[in-house]
Amino acid sequence: MPGRGSVRPEKLARVAALQSNLVKEPLAALVGIRGVPASALQTMRRQLRERGHPMLVATNTVLRHAIESAVKDRPSLRPLLDHLNDQTALLTATGNPFSLHLEMSRTRQPTPARGGEIAPADILVAATTTSFKPGPIVGELQHAGFPAAIEKGKVVLKKDTLIVKAGQPISREVAGMLTRLDIFPLQVGLELRAVVDGDTFFAPEVLAIDLDARRAEFTAAHRRALGVALEIAYPSKETTPLLITRAHRRALTLAVAAGYPTPETITPILARALREAKAVGALAGKAG
Repeated sequence: MPGRGSVRPEKLARVAALQSNLVKEPLAALVGIRGVPASALQTMRRQLRERGHPMLVATNTVLRHAIESAVKDRPSLRPLLDHLNDQTALLTATGNPFSLHLEMSRTRQPTPARGGEIAPADILVAATTTSFKPGPIVGELQHAGFPAAIEKGKVVLKKDTLIVKAGQPISREVAGMLTRLDIFPLQVGLELRAVVDGDTFFAPEVLAIDLDARRAEFTAAHRRALGVALEIAYPSKETTPLLITRAHRRALTLAVAAGYPTPETITPILARALREAKAVGALAGKAG
């Protein structure tokens, strides 16, 4: 039986296995799992494993020993120690840290507050007509800070109201009212805390990229570059067909203006001549 202060063999084996993964795999990430129900966490872990991102859950003590041991062979892992807190899992794999952040963000879902949590953002309740029937609920809403009133036999919230500011605790009373209004101010899911990819450390805010905004920026940049290339007649795979079309259109316009007959210009030349003849005839008629 191990004596006091000794470390169990299974714990040592766990640390050694994590250390090996940290050194072997190029991407290492700390993932926050606070508040994720056990059943949901199992599903998320299975889905991540199927995508080649196995996530290992261990105590912070085990994770700290594993990281400290791995730092000897891979110093770039040291910043992870500063982000090792609360309920944490370790993910080691080969992949793109930006894709991993997006994958983690997709696991997050709105969840009701129970009271005592810190508001992650301003909780704004919009003016609306509720589904409540007139009664004691009006007083309960007002006591919790909601601008409730009865109008035309219905319980309404009269104006947009900031119920809880970001960073402030959500009281149990407010949490109960928010839930009854189907307002879920919190999110539960995996939280990417820190990533090391090769020798590069990434804080989560660096990885939080709006892909739709980036696509729009690239589209706009491509459109502007194409416009410049056409303006200076720069030939490329994309611009050559457009340049030829523009040159043909300009040449056709010039030929018609000069009265130069070709199979393509004869019809518009004759049409122009007819219009001009009609105009001259109209002027002659007015003069007579």
